[in-house]
Amino acid sequence: MRAKAPVMLAAGGTGGHLFPAEALAAVLAVRGCDVVLATDERVLQHSTQFAPDHVFMIPSATFKSRHPLALLASGFRLVSGFVKALQVIRQVRPAAVVGFGGYPTVPPVLAAWLLGVPTVLHEQNGVLGRANRFLAPKVRAIGTGLERVKGLEGALAVKVRFVGNPLRPAVMRAIRPFPALTDQDVFELLVTGGSQGARVMSDCVPEAVALLPEAIRKRLHIVQQARPEDVERVRASYAASGVDAEVAAFFTDLPERIAAAHLVIGRAGASTVAELAAIGRPSILVPLPHSLDNDQAANAAFLAEAGAADVIKQSAFTPQWLSQRLQHHMTDIKSLTDSAQSAKKRGITDGAERFADLVLESVGTESGLSQ
Repeated sequence: MRAKAPVMLAAGGTGGHLFPAEALAAVLAVRGCDVVLATDERVLQHSTQFAPDHVFMIPSATFKSRHPLALLASGFRLVSGFVKALQVIRQVRPAAVVGFGGYPTVPPVLAAWLLGVPTVLHEQNGVLGRANRFLAPKVRAIGTGLERVKGLEGALAVKVRFVGNPLRPAVMRAIRPFPALTDQDVFELLVTGGSQGARVMSDCVPEAVALLPEAIRKRLHIVQQARPEDVERVRASYAASGVDAEVAAFFTDLPERIAAAHLVIGRAGASTVAELAAIGRPSILVPLPHSLDNDQAANAAFLAEAGAADVIKQSAFTPQWLSQRLQHHMTDIKSLTDSAQSAKKRGITDGAERFADLVLESVGTESGLSQ
């Protein structure tokens, strides 16, 4: 299939939104479609597969603050983003615009809808996000990362297809069997925090490790993501406990780190949950307590219901609790292996292909895509 007009992907510059967009872009490229990206300035924090001349910066804003001046400023940025999106879409003339949630999705998808360009959404989480909730009535189709998504009932249900979360090529390359393990082997522990909430991991995990019996502690090899200002104190804590640890603010090869791990401790963002399932690794998940609509709790339930993850509220995520769970996982090898298998059974490795099918079906021949 060769595209006469490109497909525009609208995804904010956070990994949780950008990575699925990159995964879809890779599949569409194989199918002969040109792809461009509409995003915000945060994309500059990430490496991206999109060529610079295929990236369009469109202003966006959230309404986190209720202060009148902050609300006014956010509204102004969204309006300016909408105007810029109208200009970009008229310039690019895309065959379709595909949104991946978050406020940066709103201006391009809304502009496309008003200009009569076919629009499609992807909802990664177990709860329909606020931006997608606003846009859902206007789009042709909605792909979902999970089978059950709160907020997509009633009239919206006819637009919905469960496709899974698109996985970037780096994740697909990392898929391999669970690492062999005995109660004498080095135990590989990966600790992530994502762009939000790494601080609690830096506060809790080193203390929990220090509480472990020395014989168990000495088996550990830890790879941990920490906020830049926390890296040195986390390293010092592990050194004081005699634990071999690699601590950094960011890992460019995180899928490979997941694949090498026997256990992962982290948040429950949609991409994290999808990657844990696809690669098949057991986890301890601490949903972000202040996430909008409590979506991370719904994401974590996807693995917990299968016996693939321990899910704990942040208020109960103490060094004492975690130390006990680590000791359990490091000594009960069969239970850990069973959890890995349960995670793998929940994995969806063709989400990008399924979503590409939905996008192209929704676009139709009148869009400028041809066989």
